[in-house]
Amino acid sequence: MKKSIIRVISLALLLGLTVIGAASCAQTADFIVGFDADFPPYGYIDDNGEYTGFDIELAKEVAMRNGWSIELKAIDWDTKDFQLESGSINCIWNGFTMTGREDDYTWSAAYVDNSQVIVTSSASGISSISDLAGKTLAVQSDSSAESVMTDGENPEMLALTASLKELKRYPEYNTAFIALESGAVDAIAMDIGVAKYQIASRTGFIMLDEILATEQYGIGFLAGNTELRDAVSKTLKELMDDGTFDRLAERFGIDGAIKW
Repeated sequence: MKKSIIRVISLALLLGLTVIGAASCAQTADFIVGFDADFPPYGYIDDNGEYTGFDIELAKEVAMRNGWSIELKAIDWDTKDFQLESGSINCIWNGFTMTGREDDYTWSAAYVDNSQVIVTSSASGISSISDLAGKTLAVQSDSSAESVMTDGENPEMLALTASLKELKRYPEYNTAFIALESGAVDAIAMDIGVAKYQIASRTGFIMLDEILATEQYGIGFLAGNTELRDAVSKTLKELMDDGTFDRLAERFGIDGAIKW
């Protein structure tokens, strides 16, 4: 009996050492990119179940040219700061708005001009921003659209929000569109690039001509991490100079928004 117990204990210790050894040998990616996997055309899952999008393909190209291994880490958008500060990601790269966050991160140069717009059903009767009074408007949680609608420094946007029946927050835009299709909300405030992509891939939706706000996208690194920022920015400049940047922008339908 004692020998059996000793064998069990010995086996458990051996298995434990094996697990520890395997963990210590595991390779950590050189470049871990945090992104929202439901934010096309910047980051999303394609029909083959692979991560792709304008920002994702740019990040892959940057990693390849630097000889870095890359991990594409889909994150809950409202955990992005925790993920970056804990070191579980090296940067936030996915339609990430610089405007209003300039001092919160170490930024790349702005590379996309972006606007916040309203998307609604073509049968909703909503044709202008003023028509949103008394309606339910959806936004993504912790998004630029939410910030615009609740910006204490913009009285016009605060007045618009106050006129709403409700401002509803959703974790990602697919859920917001399902709510719009079902009539649970009357419209969605969102980034223009994402809006154009969604309208092109769905039927029965329109984008209002009026713009809520204009902003810029950049790549956000942990405050003070200028070394990684500079390495990524140098490679991005190379991608712009050799035409790769523009080809990807055209491929994902955002060539009219490129800033760099």
